[in-house]
Amino acid sequence: MKKITKNFLVALLMLTASTIFAQSKISGTIMDGEYNEPLPGASVMIKGTQDGTSTNFDGKFEFSTSQTTGTLIISYLGYETKSVTFTVTGKTLNVGSIQLNANQDELTEIVLVGKGVVDLASDRKTPIAVSTIKAAEIQAKVGTADVTQALVNTPSVYVAGQSGGYGDSRITVRGFQQDNTAFLLNGQPINGMEDGKMYWSNWSGMSDIANVIQIQRGLGSSKLAISSVGGTVNFVTKATDKREGGFSSFGVANDDYFKSTVGYNTGIMENGFGASVMLSHWQGDGYNDGTKGEGQNYFISFGYKANAKHSFNFLVTGAPQYHDQNFTKAISSYLQYGRRYNSNWGTLNGVYRTERRNFYHKPVANLNWDYEINDKTSLSTVLYASWGRGGGTGNYGRGKRTTATGNVDFDAIYANNIADADGIGSATDANRNNNYVVRSSMNNHAWYGVVSNLNHKLSENLDLNLGLDLRTYNGDHYRQVSNFLGLSGWNESRNLRDNTHFPTSTVATNTVTEAFSTNPWSSFFNTAADNQKIDYDYSETISYGGLFGQLEYSKDNLSAFFQGSISNQSHQRFDYYDYLPANTDSEKVNNIGYNAKGGASYVIAEQHSVYGNAGYYSRQPYHDNVYLNFTNALNPLTSNEKVFGLEAGYGFKSNMFSANVNLYRTSWKDRVTTTSTALSAATTIGTTNLNAGDLVYTTSQNDEQLHSGIEVDFALRPFAGLDLKGFASVGNWQYKGNATQRRFDENQALLDEVNTDIDGGQVGDAAQTTWGLGAKYEIFKNFSIDADWRTYDKLYANAAARKDNIELPSYDLVDAGISYKMFVGKDYKNSINFRLNMNNVFNEVYLSEITQSFSSGNVNGLFPANTTDDSYKGINVKNNAFFGLGRTWNVSIRYNF
Repeated sequence: MKKITKNFLVALLMLTASTIFAQSKISGTIMDGEYNEPLPGASVMIKGTQDGTSTNFDGKFEFSTSQTTGTLIISYLGYETKSVTFTVTGKTLNVGSIQLNANQDELTEIVLVGKGVVDLASDRKTPIAVSTIKAAEIQAKVGTADVTQALVNTPSVYVAGQSGGYGDSRITVRGFQQDNTAFLLNGQPINGMEDGKMYWSNWSGMSDIANVIQIQRGLGSSKLAISSVGGTVNFVTKATDKREGGFSSFGVANDDYFKSTVGYNTGIMENGFGASVMLSHWQGDGYNDGTKGEGQNYFISFGYKANAKHSFNFLVTGAPQYHDQNFTKAISSYLQYGRRYNSNWGTLNGVYRTERRNFYHKPVANLNWDYEINDKTSLSTVLYASWGRGGGTGNYGRGKRTTATGNVDFDAIYANNIADADGIGSATDANRNNNYVVRSSMNNHAWYGVVSNLNHKLSENLDLNLGLDLRTYNGDHYRQVSNFLGLSGWNESRNLRDNTHFPTSTVATNTVTEAFSTNPWSSFFNTAADNQKIDYDYSETISYGGLFGQLEYSKDNLSAFFQGSISNQSHQRFDYYDYLPANTDSEKVNNIGYNAKGGASYVIAEQHSVYGNAGYYSRQPYHDNVYLNFTNALNPLTSNEKVFGLEAGYGFKSNMFSANVNLYRTSWKDRVTTTSTALSAATTIGTTNLNAGDLVYTTSQNDEQLHSGIEVDFALRPFAGLDLKGFASVGNWQYKGNATQRRFDENQALLDEVNTDIDGGQVGDAAQTTWGLGAKYEIFKNFSIDADWRTYDKLYANAAARKDNIELPSYDLVDAGISYKMFVGKDYKNSINFRLNMNNVFNEVYLSEITQSFSSGNVNGLFPANTTDDSYKGINVKNNAFFGLGRTWNVSIRYNF
């Protein structure tokens, strides 16, 4: 018995020893298949065993195993799971670079077309401050919010609301508002041609179709002939899927919100054709009272790969929607009625009505053509078009009635209107009651353009890019009646202007009798005739042509670039309502602009890198600043704005930790803005007596606006399953020198001209100091929890340039979420994803601080010393940027097949 036991122990010892000494090492790198970037944290396991590991920050992995043959299973959240067979013939095996394709998108495994036009910085070594958000994070973080929510954890990016409804958000980058940040869709410019603004409700489906979002802060590396001051944000959408499949998803959220989405793709067939389709519907009551909304999103893409040299993709997408809004309120209103308060709605015979509704439908179509001319030269071209129809409603006339809480009393308005003797309403006729209708301010447009980029490899280390950017835009703006509220028509008159832009003795009158729907689908096809327009009716034509070029050098650890562009922008305005027939056309204006920028980066000992860049822009003014106060008169203060930027940065990367530090300084001179204000009481400006309700237009030109700061972001993976991320940005954004302000009355007569000292005044509308920390922990395989904390400080009022701007209290926000992915079906190729988002989990301290400080009159440190309790309560705030930060939640379930 002892002999048997001894032999057994010897055999066991020999087996153990042979197992230990027979182990081999398997290594490799896991990469993003579309953008050729490493995927940190990807899981690499041998099928049927517990052998495996996770990739480091460079996407690399290495582990020991006794298996000599088998199958590696590579998985990563948001990507297609991949199987790779292996055979170990020695002690080590390097499987090389393994690429994974995205799978968490609405349409998986996308073919990216128009690469030369899209121009993502990750494709090159250009030295810039850049952040990239991929589809998996977009899907997880956005929930029921706008796609802008995906950018909240980015240094120097401030996202806030402005009108309280779905899609009413705004972005500032390094303290520069949306009209000074360039937004691109697959490389195509999408900022408004007239004023440069973005209206995110028009892009409510972006989170469904976005494959990646990249924000290049500051000068950026875009090769287009654009001159963005704050930065460049590029939304890259899905194109046509490589393989057959689809998905369906359903989500619910607070305030009766729900959303359903379905998608299907044929895959790329043997003949080179393929198609992908996605449709979604959403609706909800909104967090604030009276902010209901509803919309759809459609995405259709056709792809065709003709041969190895030519590939095409055509897509059309749109997001028709309406959403009711909560316009600017005084602080005292929220203190009295609570953070959900909204006075812009009421009831008529017990049925919900609103006077503030935004409705719009903006289909976008583009055709991409990628042409591989030879192994050194390629051409990428996109033809695009968009057609916008819709607008926003509001009160019109002086017969508005309100309830005790300030809400619209539609019953009283209706009773007042039907008491009118002839049923024809008017705002000014003394023989009639002061009437009220709901009007729609329409903003329709047709926009066509082409962007093309030629890339040629001059040598192994030097690339040349040349391209053009052509656009033409026609916009139509007028008002129409959407609800007469008991009236049968509306009458108004005005004195027509001549070529001096002053009113003449010629009077024009018109009576409208047709009411138009605010449904975004019907309003797209049903536009008002000229005789059914009120208040104003004008158009503009804007044409733009630009040429750009770039040289990029890259060898070993050094990379450098120089790029420049020149463009011409022409403007002409046509006023059909307020001018005599012979004077409807304005003078045509042409402005030439240019920019030049360059920079270099150097990698030190693999883990360290430094960069620096500089650029100068001579930027043309926007159309709305070319013409004075929405007339055909030219603005005498308008000239090209001058922007000079400097940036420098340092980056560090190791297996566990990576970090970036960026320094910036941006000088912006000769900025021109125009605002209008309705007088609350009769007053005298200069020698002119004005009445309550009269409009006063103010045109300002600032000497300089100087923004400087530091940005830090980092990522840490202390152990497998835990990811930590953080960011910080500390800015100093001030006005320098003086501001020249001219005020005009409604007839464009100059009231006065003032030269104001604004030196040292703080720039408002965005927090100058922000901090954030995020964590994600995988509790067990495919089940994770995450949370993000952000704090905002040095937030000043969004006011005209002034020396003594108002500072608002700092505040904190915390978002959290839970994710689980379950594989189902044959061979576990299908999956079900579960996601719970909780936004603004922590924010009560902010409201309490405001309420305590404001109600007690303790405003020291918040407002100038001469500010009183009563005066600050009258200050208007944009809802959701101040009091609309309530807790929200959403749950979504998605099935991929």
